[in-house]
Amino acid sequence: MNISDRITLEPGKRGGRPCIRGLRITVYDILAMLAEGMAESEILEDFPEIEAADIRACLAYAAKREQSVIKLAP
Repeated sequence: MNISDRITLEPGKRGGRPCIRGLRITVYDILAMLAEGMAESEILEDFPEIEAADIRACLAYAAKREQSVIKLAP
């Protein structure tokens, strides 16, 4: 999956935060819903403009950002 096909950054849209395919739904919004225990099917039902691949792209985007976090040496 090419994350950049699904996650977009636009100045002025949601404060420049990463969004799903130019929509006003941010990666954070999706991650927060998942963290609160919402099932993927519930998110897709509540937001019909979202696709399952968009949710996977949010997870991949978060994983990629986590990989770039500075690690502290012991």
